[in-house]
Amino acid sequence: MYAVAVMPVLLAAGWQLGQGQPLRTEQLLAFLLAAVLLLAWENLANDVFDADTGVDTHGKPHSVVNLTGRRDRVALLANGCLLLGLALMALVAWRSTPAVLALVLACCGLGYVYQGPPFRLGYRGLGEPLCWIAFGPLATAAALVALGPSGPASTPAIPWGTALMLGSGPALATTLVLFCSHFHQVEEDAANGKRSPVVHLGTGAAAALVPWFVAGALALQWAPVLVGQWPLTALLGVVGLPPARDLIRLLQQHRHPERIAGSKFLALRFQALNGVGLAVGLALGRWWPG
Repeated sequence: MYAVAVMPVLLAAGWQLGQGQPLRTEQLLAFLLAAVLLLAWENLANDVFDADTGVDTHGKPHSVVNLTGRRDRVALLANGCLLLGLALMALVAWRSTPAVLALVLACCGLGYVYQGPPFRLGYRGLGEPLCWIAFGPLATAAALVALGPSGPASTPAIPWGTALMLGSGPALATTLVLFCSHFHQVEEDAANGKRSPVVHLGTGAAAALVPWFVAGALALQWAPVLVGQWPLTALLGVVGLPPARDLIRLLQQHRHPERIAGSKFLALRFQALNGVGLAVGLALGRWWPG
């Protein structure tokens, strides 16, 4: 699952290498570790908050709270991951600009209102747009600034245009992972008041949207290539198509929760392969601009 955490900074690294800019390896490694810790906080905290509402009692066997039976310890571990992740991100910001920490705090804020009381916006079907914003323009902008030139004289403005162009497609693939995580627990979500998009639409209508998620992610990545802003090698994101095809086929053929429980893992493979392919393709563009 942590491919979704590291993708914004991998994309930023690929972009900078493709532009012929030096890569600040220590910033990249620190950002990667901090991102993993922060996603660990979000996942563990989500298990804790969902345990409070009962939504995970039967429909989520991988919940750490369900596996351990220790809500208190899971909450403590989650908070530890948050503090350590933010401390590392503060170090990254200290080596670049405070804007990095501000952007990451905004991502964490969106992560909390998605799952945490009293907001629980994910229970109102708003988790997917929050996910796109956090893992798209916000996280990508933070990564671009963190990997940028160091020193007061070279402190950059937040590159919103580049972050939006670079992060939009991969963030839509990340959002697909969240969207597909609802398919196997529709009845449990509905019974506990969690109105996910799949609960709102029904399994059939929601499954029909999956090809559009895939097409949208690829279109947002291919458009800059078509207009000459990205090199042809950026099309390497197509390596994610096989698991995307398998995901679409699975949801077309089956509706039973047990048969489609693996849909989020197929979505995750698409997200990971697509994002890594794009990052590598952008980096190679320096030598093969097309």
